[in-house]
Amino acid sequence: MDSNNILWKRKYVFAMMLSTLCMICSCCDVRDKEILLKFKEGVTDPSGLLSSWQQEQDCCQWKGVTCHNITARVINLALPGDYYDVVEHGEYNLQKCLAGDINLSILDMEYLQYLDLRFNDFSTISSDSTVNSSTLIYINLLYNENLFIHSLEWLSRISSLKYINLGYTNLHMETNWLHWMTALPSLVELHLDSCKLEDISPSLEYANFSTSLQVIDLAHNYFHSELPKWIFNLRSHVLEIDLSSNHFIGQLPNTLPKLHSLNALELDKNYLNGSIPDWIGQLEYLIALEIDDNYFSGFLPSNLGNLSFLEAFEAKGNLFTGVVSERNFAKQKNLKFLSLGSPNITFDFDPHWIPPFQLDGLHLGELHPPLPQWLYTQTSLRMLVIENSKFLSEAADNNNFWSFASTLEELFLYNNTIEGDLSEVLLNSSFIILSSNNLKGGLPQLSSNVIFFQLTNSSLSGSISHLLCHNKKSNNKLHYLDISDNDLSGGLTDCWMNWKSLRHVNLGGNNLHGSIPPSMALLSNLTSLHVHENNLSGDIASSSLQYCRSLSILNVRENSFSGNIPKWMPQSSRILQLRSNKFIGNIPSQICQMPFLIVLDIAYNRISGHIPKCLNNITSFVDMHYSTSWIFYEFFDGTVSVVYVDNLILLVKGQLLNFQSILKLIRMVDLSSNNLTGTMSPQLFSLSQLHFLNLSHNRLTGTIPKEIGNMTQLESLDLSKNELTGEIPESMSSLSFLSNLNLSFNNLRGQIPSGTQLQRFSELSYIGNADLCGPPLPKNCSNHGDDTKTLGENDDDGDESDFLSCLYMGLGVGFAVGFWGVCGAIFFSRKCRHAYFRFLYDLRDRFYVLLLTNLNSFR
Repeated sequence: MDSNNILWKRKYVFAMMLSTLCMICSCCDVRDKEILLKFKEGVTDPSGLLSSWQQEQDCCQWKGVTCHNITARVINLALPGDYYDVVEHGEYNLQKCLAGDINLSILDMEYLQYLDLRFNDFSTISSDSTVNSSTLIYINLLYNENLFIHSLEWLSRISSLKYINLGYTNLHMETNWLHWMTALPSLVELHLDSCKLEDISPSLEYANFSTSLQVIDLAHNYFHSELPKWIFNLRSHVLEIDLSSNHFIGQLPNTLPKLHSLNALELDKNYLNGSIPDWIGQLEYLIALEIDDNYFSGFLPSNLGNLSFLEAFEAKGNLFTGVVSERNFAKQKNLKFLSLGSPNITFDFDPHWIPPFQLDGLHLGELHPPLPQWLYTQTSLRMLVIENSKFLSEAADNNNFWSFASTLEELFLYNNTIEGDLSEVLLNSSFIILSSNNLKGGLPQLSSNVIFFQLTNSSLSGSISHLLCHNKKSNNKLHYLDISDNDLSGGLTDCWMNWKSLRHVNLGGNNLHGSIPPSMALLSNLTSLHVHENNLSGDIASSSLQYCRSLSILNVRENSFSGNIPKWMPQSSRILQLRSNKFIGNIPSQICQMPFLIVLDIAYNRISGHIPKCLNNITSFVDMHYSTSWIFYEFFDGTVSVVYVDNLILLVKGQLLNFQSILKLIRMVDLSSNNLTGTMSPQLFSLSQLHFLNLSHNRLTGTIPKEIGNMTQLESLDLSKNELTGEIPESMSSLSFLSNLNLSFNNLRGQIPSGTQLQRFSELSYIGNADLCGPPLPKNCSNHGDDTKTLGENDDDGDESDFLSCLYMGLGVGFAVGFWGVCGAIFFSRKCRHAYFRFLYDLRDRFYVLLLTNLNSFR
């Protein structure tokens, strides 16, 4: 037997024995285990992802750890957060993420090849050793949005790296990233998408990237410069370049770059201008060209039609001119997605032309009638988007178009002028958005295939029964219905039993009347109901909606509903908007049992009684980490996925504002314009996360509790037109976010706390309080205080003056009494009268003698 074969067999047997022994003995490398446990020490793990990482267990059996089959050394560490588990309700669920510190000593595992920590919430990177790995080829930290990386110098020392993905981490402070990345000799893919980068060295002619580099993704950053020259001087083996969604300006180079092998060039959503150079049509291997939403002008190069491998061409939202015809697409047999539209482009296709391609998606804008006839040859088309256009000028076109549209999975038409009546049209697409199209006539009909239907702001009239009552099938898939902001009339119809899958219904902004129909009780999946701005009436408290136990958003503002506020709202409720109706009675205490409530709006009703003291039991009003997720609607039919987040119009700071993306962050209580009485309890002002509080136009009494200083997030406070008394508490000056304040027309007194932000509001915030003083009011508290002080200081003088007045008055009275007493004695007693006259005569004689003596002395 050959000695080489014998040696090989011995090695094989030994390896098998070693592998078996490792499996039996769980011989995890001791050093690797120590490094992993050290990594765990710096990690916060609220969901217990690392619960299996125990000292007594083999680290090769730990979750996320992969060891070599023979050596039992750790080669892979993969602890990504599951995207669909972590991203709940349209946002990150931090309770299901790893957080804390990434200790780079983990790279000291000498055989580690693969590190995947994406979709987590790490915030820092630290190192207890010098990073110098020679085996790591893959590192992925994608979607650690709170991870702040000051420098990438440590990456440049991992010479074996081939794949780097730091997308959605914060590299704002890293100005030398380009230098560190060009130091990696084996780099194949570099993904720095959405990293807040600013410096891209636009004047640099060449960047000495690895000869292996194939992909460079720098999309969604903060680059404010011309396109970097080095991008177009990369070596010919580069396959993908993504510079989209930045702030690049300038023009494309006129000469053909070295990028002969380029598959994808993405420059969309920038500020690029000038014409498209002809060399674009010479990139024969180009698969995706995305230049939409820039300021490119001139003609589209005719040689674009020679790009036979092109699958996606997106060029809408530019300033192109000239004629687009079949010549521009002559050889594009692989084209799958086309996006094209410009106000100065004319479509001049031969009506009999049959394209060499079959599209999956088509996005057209700024069209003028008629539609290109080749559209109807696209039998594989799944998605059609038409915006800012005018079409369907003839009945034949109308019939052809809607018949064709019924074959599509997704139909999106918005901001168009579509001539024609939809009332005889049957829509069959899974996802339909028809918004702001200036449509006329009645509603269309829906097939049982429709999942998402939005037809808003289109002046449609007639009854909604035409839409809902024609289809008697029980297998309807409709989840989302929005026909708001039209001119629909009649009742709410009683055909809701045919649409039990509905989760979102928006009928607002129409002329509907009547009450809630009984069949709505069958909408067991309904989470969001908007019927605002109609003429609806009846008692909601006893309506069929009480059986909709999944209802989280109830918006009935600006109707004529009456009766009591419903007590049956589920504990999972998020929004209760009842403003501008005719509700009576008290605010039910059941509202305090809704911990997720973020908007309580019952303004402009006839509510009486006291404000419940238990509002502080609503956890989302007092805990910033509670109820931050949001209701969103994700629809998936196997190939297409649509995500939609609910929105709401709120009256805040005196303005009607539409909240959608940040609605989940809003905390609001509006009880204004009712008949509420009693005092404001201190518990009310413990709602530390509340942003907007409006209690105006009621009959509230008592003082403003000093606990108002606890409402640290308050942006708007309106307590006007009540019967409040006392002084403005000093603690209100600590409300640093307060930008809207109205305390007018109460009975407040004293000085407005000085030296605080309360002076920056206008006097309109305080007028109607006669005893308030101090800036910004014109009434001066200091003068008023000095007068008071003077009176106080002269109290003794006041007593003395009173004493003298009484003394002088007594003397006067005594003199009068004495005078008339003497006179009475003289006139009524003869003896006294004779003595009195003798005294006067004697006094006269004495005065006469004295006068003569003095006169003789002058002689």
